[in-house]
Amino acid sequence: MEQEVYVIKGTGEKEIFNPEKLRGSLVRSGAKPSSADSVVTHIKGEIQEGTTTKEIYKHAFYLLHKMEKPVAARYSLRRALMDLGPTGFPFEDFVGEIFRARGFEVETDKTVKGKCIEHEIDVVAWNESQMIFVEAKFHNDLNMKTDVKTVLYIKSRFDDLMASSFSIGGRERKLSEGWLITNTKFTDTAIQYAKCENLKVVGWNYPQKGNLHDMIEEAGLHPITSLTTLTKSEKSELLNRGVVLCKYLKENKDILKSLNFDDQKIAKIISEINLLGPQY
Repeated sequence: MEQEVYVIKGTGEKEIFNPEKLRGSLVRSGAKPSSADSVVTHIKGEIQEGTTTKEIYKHAFYLLHKMEKPVAARYSLRRALMDLGPTGFPFEDFVGEIFRARGFEVETDKTVKGKCIEHEIDVVAWNESQMIFVEAKFHNDLNMKTDVKTVLYIKSRFDDLMASSFSIGGRERKLSEGWLITNTKFTDTAIQYAKCENLKVVGWNYPQKGNLHDMIEEAGLHPITSLTTLTKSEKSELLNRGVVLCKYLKENKDILKSLNFDDQKIAKIISEINLLGPQY
């Protein structure tokens, strides 16, 4: 029987290292079972009491990068999204792009009048049959969870808006659904309350299908911070120019030429973007 090893979470809490949890995250990112097994075996052989989960992630990414570069980029997607925070690129704009990719028209940062008071809505998305208001909550800490107090607050806001109609997209519309989307996780109580009140909540890995990770993959909206073929300084330069999405970078290759990248470097970058998903 293998000896249990305790690792340190980002919150400072201890938990027993679970190899299957690590393997599952690798496979969900697209790693071949053999690659995932190799990474897990290597880490199990080196992990020590008190190793942090961040150190485990960095080690797993390094190993996976040597075997399957595009999969390594997908594996790092959660942290790649987190890296957008310091750039000043608003999370609500990113969420808006997801809804545009789903065929909705979108406005962000819109003020609307409810039954009692005005509300600032992060994302308004509409089509012929639906109008959705979205509250987009971005956290800079991967270990921070959205709790039930936040869900209660958002639910009360949407309740105030449900009775009103709004002039959106050239005609009067009624609110169909209210969503809460976050880049991290929810507490169990928050999920329980959202289910009871029929509030649509989407986190990094919740619900099991249709979570934020799934939505990003399906929409093909990987941020350039996902790319392993770019250095940190190259990513910063592109972000400073307003280039956030891999999709945009592929459609505007002249931007790469303006950074004095040679043809071989550009080809590697575009190849990695193509391998991130079939939507490219």
